[in-house]
Amino acid sequence: MINQISKLSVGIAALFEIILMLTAIASIAARQWKHLSLTILAMVCLMIPFTITRIANIKNITLPSGFPLMMLVFIFLAQYLGEIRNFYQIFWWWDLLLHALFIMKGIIRMEQETTDHRFALFALLFAFSFSITLGTLWEMFEFTGDYILKSNMVKGGLEDTSTDLLMKILAAFITSVICYYQRKKKL
Repeated sequence: MINQISKLSVGIAALFEIILMLTAIASIAARQWKHLSLTILAMVCLMIPFTITRIANIKNITLPSGFPLMMLVFIFLAQYLGEIRNFYQIFWWWDLLLHALFIMKGIIRMEQETTDHRFALFALLFAFSFSITLGTLWEMFEFTGDYILKSNMVKGGLEDTSTDLLMKILAAFITSVICYYQRKKKL
């Protein structure tokens, strides 16, 4: 099955890129080089969902429906609003909210040849593991951004990262259990 990229995802990506281009121009005019580097990073990151979808199609991997759109929105909320527009500083809960929303959005699709019971167990394990993996990769992205660009994504160091990972694990567990019981009800 080929993963489709919706027109909505392309339109949202284009809108976000325009906003980021205007931000880059404003950053250059104001000589805010840190904002410029974060803006360029966000522009590059907006290509990641499309790249992942392309690789998934080549490898014949089915992604959750809405994956590109979900990733685009998360990147924009985290990079543009969080870092560039200082939502991480303005709202103490912004980082926790993003991590919880991102993990709870995951949807797994069932293939016809899989039994319902085995799929429900697999979905539980896979959703939990996949969510935590993505969350951990995001923490590594924040650390790398701080290290290379001298940004301030990891506010409290180890405490921030640990809190984020705990929130990811909790949200992944709750979401996985809810999905499991919803699927089990349908059996």
